[in-house]
Amino acid sequence: MSELAVTVLQFGLLLLLWILILSIIGAQGRDMTISKRSRARAAASGPSAAPGPRNGPPAPAAASHSGPTPRPRPRRLLVSEGPLAGTELPLGSASIMMGRAQECTLVLDDDYASGKHARLFPQGSRWFLEDLGSTNGTWLGDEQLTRASTVEPGDRIRIGKTVLELRT
Repeated sequence: MSELAVTVLQFGLLLLLWILILSIIGAQGRDMTISKRSRARAAASGPSAAPGPRNGPPAPAAASHSGPTPRPRPRRLLVSEGPLAGTELPLGSASIMMGRAQECTLVLDDDYASGKHARLFPQGSRWFLEDLGSTNGTWLGDEQLTRASTVEPGDRIRIGKTVLELRT
């Protein structure tokens, strides 16, 4: 092989290496931007902004003689499957951050969970779940979350290999 061909091959490999490095830096930048947007949305939504329920606006209450039937208020979050199966957290008035980061309320020992993966928060008498821009998504039942959704007792929340449920 001629010296010119070797030099061209070396420059080609060097160019390929730089493209790889720049794509990694770009992906990390996008992840950080998504994380910043999620934190800004979480701060902006706070407890005073009510996200819409999972299936559109609430239906008007039907007239009944006995009045509305109160829903049982969930009192605990149970990890039913995954590395932390059996773990329970009491539900109060504070939101619960879930993910692999140590500052999360529920630190998930799950390779498929993001650092700050999802947030479970109360709004009035209901609980809502939102994905925080995770890589592998958050699932409520058989649906992947695209926005904050209501969670009822018994609904299955899946983050990677971890399954959680609200219990009364």
